[in-house]
Amino acid sequence: MIRFILNNQTVETDLPKGTTVLDFVRYYKNLKGTKIGCREGDCGACTILVGEFENDSVKYRSQTSCLMPLANAQGKHIVTVEGINKPNNELTEVQQAMVDENGTQCGFCTVGFVMSLTGFFLDDTEKTCEMAISSIDGNICRCTGYKSIERAAESLTRVLNSKNGESPLDFAIEKGIIPDYFLNVKNRLEELNSSNLKSQISNLSKGNSQSAARNPQFVGGGTDLYVQRPDEVVQCETENLFDNYELKKIGENENFIKVGASVTVTDMLVSPIFQNIFPNLYKHLKLVSSTPIRNMATLAGNFVNASPIGDMTAWFLALDASIVFNSEREIPLREFYLGYKTLAKTEDEFITKIRFRKTFSHFNFEKVSKRTFLDISSVNSAISFKVENDLINEAHVSTGGVAAIPLYLQKTSEFLRGKKINNATISEANEILQTEISPISDVRGSAEYKRLLLQQLFTAHFVELFDYQLLDKETKL
Repeated sequence: MIRFILNNQTVETDLPKGTTVLDFVRYYKNLKGTKIGCREGDCGACTILVGEFENDSVKYRSQTSCLMPLANAQGKHIVTVEGINKPNNELTEVQQAMVDENGTQCGFCTVGFVMSLTGFFLDDTEKTCEMAISSIDGNICRCTGYKSIERAAESLTRVLNSKNGESPLDFAIEKGIIPDYFLNVKNRLEELNSSNLKSQISNLSKGNSQSAARNPQFVGGGTDLYVQRPDEVVQCETENLFDNYELKKIGENENFIKVGASVTVTDMLVSPIFQNIFPNLYKHLKLVSSTPIRNMATLAGNFVNASPIGDMTAWFLALDASIVFNSEREIPLREFYLGYKTLAKTEDEFITKIRFRKTFSHFNFEKVSKRTFLDISSVNSAISFKVENDLINEAHVSTGGVAAIPLYLQKTSEFLRGKKINNATISEANEILQTEISPISDVRGSAEYKRLLLQQLFTAHFVELFDYQLLDKETKL
């Protein structure tokens, strides 16, 4: 039995755990404000807010309900547009801003924009116009041309800047952005999760034979699984890895960073540990998907999906990361990919954590796609260096989109070690790099184009990491 708070009502259901939250709220609860659009997490018409405990408070993030299994709603506060509407049919501050700035035409996408902007009021993001607009980057509108919606976001930022030290929740209630029942959600979730824990203990006491016989489908955020195999997943017994506390941790010691398999891209973005070691963290991660998907997509899910153009896979390959399975077996990430969608793991194994050393001094991520944002890569690349006394002591280079698997460029990485950073090094490394890749022509570009693109991205790493004005004239890029 799955139990959670839906708007202001505690609900429970014995529907298959793989059922999407979108279908549950529309077809079983008749809450039709949440729209059905692409069912792939691209359009944002189905955006909801999901509240869960974090540091003894309830944190809300926008998510696409079309990719969210009911299993991942367990013990949380699920908020649809009906859950923020005022009882007297007046408009909330966010809804009024959309009206005032003519931000709605056909209206189909409007609910998604409203929910994303409402979530922006409730999170801890810096309240600037840029961040307000960034909060709606997962919502697509076919009518307005976006400028009116951007003006609505900017006007709401001015409202937020009038806050005087109040918590985001208190301020949002004071301004009529959300109803006052939100104040009691924390206590209700505590009671609910206590009840859920007792239920889980009771089920465990009955033995594990029934669970083993079910052969459940392991699911993290679901952002790839529900796009690739939606009909299969919605009917299966889903084993929720997304909310496993042990899999959500980010930690470090003197030598390593340790990242739980269910850490999301947003978790990385807000992590002080990641912010400390990746100075361009926001700039790089902004290139990865949209805000709602970054709130849901897990690192292990990205790895196991085994897409040749997986952004986070390229990122961690360049860190020479290793992965640890539930069997305690540990292998380098670069040995995980045996062939197209073929992985070095058994059916019973799933990733529990990722480890990488803190020995690098420079890191960069580059990506080119048909659109700058909200698009999959044509080609991506990442690189990490340890540079001492103008020499590259350590180097790891990765790329995606130029082979059947995400590639760790072994020969290129080995060549760079012990070299000075200059045009000759970059040029020769680019020649070696070309021998390691085997791109094909497809909808994202010809094989020749991808070879040229990777050459440019590889050079861009040095332009970004080492200010060419600091180099002498003979070695300027």
